[in-house]
Amino acid sequence: MTYKERAQDIYNQVGQGKVLEAFDQYYADNVVMTEPRGTREGKTACREYEVNFLNMVEQFNGLDVKSITSDEDNGVTTVESSMDVTFKDGNRAVFEQVAVQKWEGDHIVHERFYYNNA
Repeated sequence: MTYKERAQDIYNQVGQGKVLEAFDQYYADNVVMTEPRGTREGKTACREYEVNFLNMVEQFNGLDVKSITSDEDNGVTTVESSMDVTFKDGNRAVFEQVAVQKWEGDHIVHERFYYNNA
C-alpha cells in the first residue's frame, strides 16, 4: 500500500465515523502532532486530545477531502480537507485545514496541521 493509499484510507475511515480506529491503526507510538494551538507528543497524549474533541461533538455533518498528494520517496502525504460538525453546545462549525504527514513504514510519526486560528 502506498503512502497516498494509507492517507486515503485514514480519511475514508474518518468519513465513516471511525476516527479512533484510523488513529490507532496509522499513528506511531512516538507521533508528534503540531497545530497552531500547540504540539502534542506521543500516541497516548495525541489520542487523548482526539477523544476530548470527539466528546464535544454532537454530530458530524460532512467531510470533504479536496486533495491528497504524496511524495512516496520521502514518505510525506498532504491532505486538504474540510469537516462540518455540530457541537453538543449547539454551535456548528466548518474546519478547513491542510495536514502534512511524515510516515515511517506504516505509521505517521509527525503530522502538522495548517489552518486559520482566528
